[in-house]
Amino acid sequence: MRLFHRTSLHPEVVLQEADAHFGALGLAIVTAEARRRQYRGPLGALALAVKMEGGHYTFVEAHTDQVGESRLDKNVKKYFVRLHRLADPRHELEAAY
Repeated sequence: MRLFHRTSLHPEVVLQEADAHFGALGLAIVTAEARRRQYRGPLGALALAVKMEGGHYTFVEAHTDQVGESRLDKNVKKYFVRLHRLADPRHELEAAY
């Protein structure tokens, strides 16, 4: 599955948060480059890439080897929420119905 997120955080902060978040889930870093990470563990494999986009935005793209919405995909979405809260701590999540 392919997921993406745009944030105002710097790419290095995004990758530090990824290492902490996915490391806590038992995923080990397979490859670590300047703007890319690959993780593998009991939940599956994840490739994460970050790049600067449009000046002050960072584009975060995640590819999992899972079909449908697996536990790994749900945890990638939780990671995106973590980034959102880090970028704007005052933001309150609300139901959209």
